[in-house]
Amino acid sequence: MNIDNTHIAVGKYLVSPLAKPQGEGLYAASVSIRSGQGSATHDRVMRFSGLFDSAAAAVHYATEHALGWIQERSCPACA
Repeated sequence: MNIDNTHIAVGKYLVSPLAKPQGEGLYAASVSIRSGQGSATHDRVMRFSGLFDSAAAAVHYATEHALGWIQERSCPACA
């Protein structure tokens, strides 16, 4: 079972963080960052190596990293 609490629209991107139970009360984090439509859809998936004590912490971590990735692409001079 995966825990997928929310999808967040950020400009042209759709951010979908995910927490996956790993046993013993720990969770892995990943995130999908989708852009485009139809045959021009691009989906970047990031999987993180750390484990988290709660699904909420995993989702928060994944969301923050996705937002940082989007910010880097939106403002190259800011990076």
